Amino acid sequence: MIFDVRTYTCKPGMLNRHLALYKQMGLAPQSRHLGEPFAYMVGETGNVNQYMHIWAYQDAGARERQRAALWLDPEWLAYVAESGKLGALEVQESRLMKPVDFFKPKG
Repeated sequence: MIFDVRTYTCKPGMLNRHLALYKQMGLAPQSRHLGEPFAYMVGETGNVNQYMHIWAYQDAGARERQRAALWLDPEWLAYVAESGKLGALEVQESRLMKPVDFFKPKG
């Protein structure tokens, strides 16, 4: 199993608008192709303009196939276009990580 850990930084004051747009337009197509996220979080401390989501995949090949299908979905492409128009995102960081041998993810 691998985890795709993504941290996004929004422009100040734009986080809630960005997340509302995602909930309205992006969550359904993304979940349809990637399944439910392992985690989807906003910060309580630190940079309050950031959020993080984590997606679990069986392996790198599964991740590649699922994400390729997502980028062919017209609903996802419509969300990406609207997100670009909103202009809330400043930075995206992505990391692929794997669990240590003594941690067994639930689900």
